[in-house]
Formats: sequence, structure tokens, C-alpha cells
Amino acid sequence: MLAAFFSLILRDMRLGYAQGGAAGLVIAFYAITISLFPFGVGPDAEILARIAGGVLWIAALLAALLSLDRMFQADFEDGSLDSLTLGPLPLSLVALAKALAHWLSMLLPLVILSPLFGLMLHLDGASICVALLALLIGTPALSLIGAAAAALAVAVRRGGALIALLVLPLYIPTLIFGVGAVEAVSGLGSVSANMSFLGSLSLIFAVLGPLAAGGALRLALE
Repeated sequence: MLAAFFSLILRDMRLGYAQGGAAGLVIAFYAITISLFPFGVGPDAEILARIAGGVLWIAALLAALLSLDRMFQADFEDGSLDSLTLGPLPLSLVALAKALAHWLSMLLPLVILSPLFGLMLHLDGASICVALLALLIGTPALSLIGAAAAALAVAVRRGGALIALLVLPLYIPTLIFGVGAVEAVSGLGSVSANMSFLGSLSLIFAVLGPLAAGGALRLALE
């Protein structure tokens, strides 16, 4: 069962880079979204540094949303999802594997690139380190929540809009604590408290997300 779990993660990661360049599209979207903010709010370093935490998190959130609709859809359309239900993994673990593959292939590269964009937005060194750690801790929740929404919309034609409606309200707590951690470097709160809340959200959705996604997939396949 463990071998099947990791094989599914590796398979989905390969597909994320091979089929249509989805991972590259997400990275490009993240970079372009952040690059637009200096044009919109002006080049003032103080203003950019003040909004940088929110910019990094909103861009990551939207980039995650961009790739959620294909998490189960391709497997549903070509019949692979039926084969996965007959395999050794319960559907909740199938959903967990796909969520982890989504995070590793789509969101982890954004986390790694975030210090570069933090510098572009004139964040100081301490804030960049906190932003990197906050994204590393908090972004798994985006993939885990997205897995449940993607499973609910798997049988819906053009379910991207439905996924957005489902996940955006649930993304708000992660966004609040992620931005709060960066702002806390300037004395506007506690960094450790915001990090703790981010970690708690990721752990909670590591349990609830796959269970909800597994139940939704079971309903879609019946």
C-alpha cells in the first residue's frame, strides 16, 4: 500500500510537468501576477514592502486555484479513476496522494521562488525568511482544501468556477495567518502564533480534506 501511495504521487508529479506544462503555467502565472503589482501601486519601496506579504500569498492562492480543476478531472475522463478505486488504496489515500503531488509539483516551486519576489517587493531579510517559512507551512492546506473541492466538481463540466466558489471562503483563514506572520515581523502581532495557526490548519485539512475528497469521489463514481 505504501509503494502504491508513493507511486501515485510520482505519477501525478510527472503528469503535472508533462501534460500541457501545467506546473510551468502555474509558475509563470505566479511570477506575472506579482510583477504586475509594482505597476499598479507604483514603485515606492515602502508601499511595496508593506503589501508584499499579501501580494505573495494572494498570488500563491490564485496560482493554486488555477491548477485544481485537473487534479481528478483527467483521471475521471480517461477511466483511470475507476482503476484507482480497484487498487489497494482507499479513495481518501488516493486523494491525499494527489493533493501531495499537487503541492510538490505546483506550489513548492512557488515557495522556493518567493524570496526572489520578496526582494523585488523590497522586503527585508527577516520578512523574506518568515514569508518563506509561512508559505512552506501554509500552502499544503491550499492543496488539501482544493482536493476536496476538485473531487466534488469532478463530474461537473467546466467545474473550475464551482471549485473557486467552494475553496475561496475556506482559503481565507490560511491567507489571514500567512499575511499576519509576515506583518508580525514589523511588530504587528506574533510570528510564532501565526505560524502555529498555519501549521494547525495544514494538519486539520490533512485529515479532513482527503476524507471529504474520498467521499465525494465515491459519490461521483456511483
